[in-house]
Amino acid sequence: MRALIFLLCFVLSLNAFSENEIDSLLKVLDRTTQNRSIYIAEKEAKIKRLISQLDSRKTLGDEYNINESIISEYKSFQCDSAIKYINENIIIAEKLGNKDYLNQNKLDLSFILCISGLFTQALETLKAIEYDELPTYLKLSYCWTYIRYYENLIKYTDDSQYESLYLKEKENYRERLTSLLSEGSDMYIKEMAFKLQDEGQYKKTCEILLKIFNKQEPSTHGYAMDAMSLAKIYKYMGNSLMEEKYMILAAITDTQLAVKENEALLALAIYLYDKGDMNRAYNYIRIALDDANFFNSRFRNTIIARVYPIIEDTYLYRIEQQKQNLRIYSILTSCFVVVLGIVLYFIYRQIKIVSRAKKNLKAANEQLASVNKKLDEVSLIKERYIGIFMNQCAIYIDKLDDFRKNVNRKIKAGKVEELLKQTSSSRDLEKEVEDLYTTFDRAFFKIYPNFVEEFNNLLKEDERYRLGKNQLNTELRIFALIRLGINDMDQVATFLRYSIQTIYNYKSKVIRSKAITSENFEDEVKKIGNLS
Repeated sequence: MRALIFLLCFVLSLNAFSENEIDSLLKVLDRTTQNRSIYIAEKEAKIKRLISQLDSRKTLGDEYNINESIISEYKSFQCDSAIKYINENIIIAEKLGNKDYLNQNKLDLSFILCISGLFTQALETLKAIEYDELPTYLKLSYCWTYIRYYENLIKYTDDSQYESLYLKEKENYRERLTSLLSEGSDMYIKEMAFKLQDEGQYKKTCEILLKIFNKQEPSTHGYAMDAMSLAKIYKYMGNSLMEEKYMILAAITDTQLAVKENEALLALAIYLYDKGDMNRAYNYIRIALDDANFFNSRFRNTIIARVYPIIEDTYLYRIEQQKQNLRIYSILTSCFVVVLGIVLYFIYRQIKIVSRAKKNLKAANEQLASVNKKLDEVSLIKERYIGIFMNQCAIYIDKLDDFRKNVNRKIKAGKVEELLKQTSSSRDLEKEVEDLYTTFDRAFFKIYPNFVEEFNNLLKEDERYRLGKNQLNTELRIFALIRLGINDMDQVATFLRYSIQTIYNYKSKVIRSKAITSENFEDEVKKIGNLS
């Protein structure tokens, strides 16, 4: 069980590695295709240098060799230009009377006509060549050109009715080709591998082609062709990751070499379309179409035309879907913003309401605190004054009882005149009143010890009172009673033993002539003092 889990983890790690490798290769291909113009410019510069060498040619042989180099560059780059220089070399070969040169260029011409889609002309050119008169190296080229001819014709016609016939013809030429090759040579081994491929022996074919591929020099057209051959084998074997890998390698190499006659990008575009990578599929097939148009290949254009509309329609559909989704997202976002704005507005209103409520609550609490403070103050005043005046009342009751007993005793003793004399004097009453005020002052200062100082702060400096400690005069007693909450001037007059008018006069005198400001003076007096 552990071994099975280990094997599964190992396979998954290999797949993850392969996926990462594929992703990296695709990014390289993306950058490579973005630099296509650079590779094309390099190719054109190389061709331009070769063409410039024609100006310094000395013989027809020199011109022929230079044209061969130019044809080699144009073969996979631009078929019309390749055909032009092939025709020039055919003329030179005829002038030189060199039949091998002539047949070589006819084979080159038939190959170019074949890959450009002019199959009738290609076949006519091939049939005009006498096979038996060819040297071995040209016989090899002859057979290989026929093989390529029938391979392309199968793809071009895409008709099962003719496919078996063309396959048979292709195999005939492969048999003839292998009979000409030396056993053990790379070309022989490769052709035998293709024979095994046609027979369905994909594993053996893959092993052979991998050995040949590993011998190839990177950044060569042969490297790209062998990579594409491996991609096909892996496709037949069902190994999609390796198929994709070698298609990408072929596409990168062909793009860097500015090969316009290539199948890698087209095959990769179709593969990625099936895989769901629509952006790359569309991008690569457009590049493949541009390459086919640049090369002027009717063959490639026909193959591309079968799949391009499908990929383009799917790509455009996805773009439209993305636009539609974007519009929907925009509408939803706008609705969300509106809803959010409404929510924020109501939240703001609620915050304002809560803020107002807090302010009102704070004001109510402050008012309640003020009321509580006043209640505490009144309670304290009642507590202290009740205690003081209960004591004072007890004293007065005792004095009244003593006075009653004294009167009773003197009446019994017949001392009526002495009693009359005693009750006619107001000295005792004045003393009692003075004691009452002293008691009042003492009790008041216990509640408001700083009353005089704070009251003086409400007066002009030269009008302030300067009295002994814990002493009040009549004017201050009036406002002391107001501070205690006694606003009825009748009660104040009765307590201070003055007429109401006199009380008003005292009060008005202080407010009008002594106060700093007469406005709200009584309210300020009521605020004097802290509970102690």
